[in-house]
Amino acid sequence: MNIFDFHKTIITTSTDYLKKLSVFNPLTINKKGARSKALFALALVCVLWGTTWIASKEGVKHVPDALQMAAIRQLIGGTCYVAFFLYKKATLPKGKEWIPILVLSFLNFIMSNGLSTLALQYDISAGLGAIIGAIFPLWIVVIGLFISKEKMPTKAIIGLLLGFGGVCVIFYDHLNDFLNPKFQIGILFSVVATWTWAFATLYTKKQALNFNPYFSLGLQMIISGFALYGFSSATGRAIPLAAIPWQSWAAIAYLVIFGSLIAFICYLYALQNLPTEQVSIYAYVNPMVAVLCGWLIFNEKITIFITIGGLVTLLGIYLVNKAFKAVPPPEQPEAEGI
Repeated sequence: MNIFDFHKTIITTSTDYLKKLSVFNPLTINKKGARSKALFALALVCVLWGTTWIASKEGVKHVPDALQMAAIRQLIGGTCYVAFFLYKKATLPKGKEWIPILVLSFLNFIMSNGLSTLALQYDISAGLGAIIGAIFPLWIVVIGLFISKEKMPTKAIIGLLLGFGGVCVIFYDHLNDFLNPKFQIGILFSVVATWTWAFATLYTKKQALNFNPYFSLGLQMIISGFALYGFSSATGRAIPLAAIPWQSWAAIAYLVIFGSLIAFICYLYALQNLPTEQVSIYAYVNPMVAVLCGWLIFNEKITIFITIGGLVTLLGIYLVNKAFKAVPPPEQPEAEGI
C-alpha cells in the first residue's frame, strides 16, 4: 500500500466512501433534499459535534470515572442503532465478519473515545481536547512516511509542518501546566486517542467492504460499552447508576441524542446532497465551536496562542487533505450485497 492509499482514507473513509456506501443505509434519507436543507444539516453537524466536547467535559465533572460515563453513552447509543437494524431484519455478522468489528470496537471506542473522554477529567479543557483530536489526519501522514517509498506532495509536507507547528504554539501557553502531573496524563490520553483513531481509519479502509458500516457502528458501541463498564467496575471506580447525578445523565442524554443520532443522520444527509469538499469543513469548524463554547460555558481562556495555534493547526490539516484530494484515487472493488 503506497502513501496515496493511506491518505485517501482521510477523504474516502470519512466522506466519499461513506457516500458510496450510503445506498446500504437503512435510514433511507431522502437523496433529493433541497440544497438549503443539506446546508442546514451540515451546520448542525458543525455545531453539534463541536458541542459534544462541552457535554463530555460537564459530564465527567460529576462522576468518579469518566470511562463509566463513556460506557453508558456507548451502550445507550449502540442499543438504539442495533435495535433499529434488527427491526429492519438486518442479519448479524457471522464468523470472521466479527473480526473487524472487534478490532474497530477497541480502536474507535475503547481507546479513542474512551481516552479522549477520560482526558477531560485530567485538567484538559474541552477546546484543547477538540484541537488535539483534530490532528489525527497528520498522524496518518506520519505513518505513511515510515511505510511508504512514494514521494510526498510538497503541499502535504507544508501542511504537516504547519499542523504540528500550530500545536507547539498552542502548548506554549501551557508550558507551566506541564508541571502538573494530571495535565501530563490528560495530554498523553488525548494524543494516544488520536493515534488509535488514525489506525482505525486506516483499518476501516481495508475492511469496510466486509460489513455493513452502519450496523457495525452500533455493534462496536455495545461491545466497547460493556468492555469499558467492566473495566470501570473491576477497578472499583464505577458507582451505582442511581448515584450518578442528574448533570451527568443530562450530558449522556445530549451525547446520545444530539451527538450520536441526530448529528450522524445530518452528516449522512449532507454527504448525499453536497460536494464532499464542502461537507469536510465540519472537521475544521468543530474545534472552533468547542473552544468558543468552552469559553462561554466553562470560562476557559482563549489566549492569543490558542487562537493563532489553533488556526495554524487547522490550516495545516486543510493543506494535507487538499494535497491528497488532488491525487487520483485507486479504484475500489465493487461492494457485495450486505
